[in-house]
Amino acid sequence: MPISSVTNKIFTNKAVLKGLEKVSGHGISFSATTALFMSTIVRPYAIYKTPDVEKENKQYAMSNSIASGLIKFGIVESVALPIECMVKKIDENPEKYLKKTTIKTLKNGADELAKSKSYNLITQFMKLGTGFITAVPKTILTLALIPVIMDKLFKNKDKQSGDNVQPSQVQKSGKNTNFTGLARGITGIIDNPKVQKLALKYQDKDKDIAKHMTAATDLLLTGSFAILTDRSKKIKEDRKKALIYNNVISTGITLALGYGIDSVIKNKTEKFVNKFKQMNIHDPKVLKYIEGINIIRPAVIFAGIYYGILPIFSTYMAERIDKYIQKHK
Repeated sequence: MPISSVTNKIFTNKAVLKGLEKVSGHGISFSATTALFMSTIVRPYAIYKTPDVEKENKQYAMSNSIASGLIKFGIVESVALPIECMVKKIDENPEKYLKKTTIKTLKNGADELAKSKSYNLITQFMKLGTGFITAVPKTILTLALIPVIMDKLFKNKDKQSGDNVQPSQVQKSGKNTNFTGLARGITGIIDNPKVQKLALKYQDKDKDIAKHMTAATDLLLTGSFAILTDRSKKIKEDRKKALIYNNVISTGITLALGYGIDSVIKNKTEKFVNKFKQMNIHDPKVLKYIEGINIIRPAVIFAGIYYGILPIFSTYMAERIDKYIQKHK
């Protein structure tokens, strides 16, 4: 069978289209699930196999990876799911939730609001933004969970006094979400004329929103992790710097490589996306499918680099840098 025929079947396959639609509607959930798998299995294994690194530094790095994945999945999902569900309700029945002037403005020539680039830009920003707004709480919970994982997995009996915060003591965001209040908050943002103006101005930049939000979230996570780790009384003083350097190195290289690789792939796949769009041009959900593609691409690239490729290098280099600085103090 010719390759073009196979490609055409994939482009119009109902399961593929349904999957892309799901990713579009649950972008942050897709990213969190991908990160959960990579951070609890792939990255710890890579760190474990890193040569010439002290055993306890490896244990802290592995515990950090596992804790980060678990907390990210839990706290992001508790905030993201209600927002994603509310946006879906608005997609299906905008007249019930939004002002008539908002619908008219954001349609901007589109047949319906769900097909509007400006509207999709606003809603995608809100959905992906949950990862950013939960970055600091996630860091706090991650640091609280690291000593617990160290104790459970590595039988670390060195109980230090200090912070007594346990993950179970911190109320999960969204546990008692007021759905009516959430609806008012989301519709209030969409109904805001300034937000609409920005969306109309940058509606053609929607391809990169997932990538930019991922990068911004990673930077905030790394910065807050470095500050809070340095202040923590639950992490051993002689292990803090290596743990911080590990995160900084991983994030820095991931963003640099991620943006470069994503730009190359995006340019190479432009024809692919255009062909996909043409083959599904009459499908009212075509923008959702493309949105799904634009979420999957950077999520897989960034996760692959951060959790799969870099752990050995960053763990090794973090210890070398820490020892060099300690030696030359």
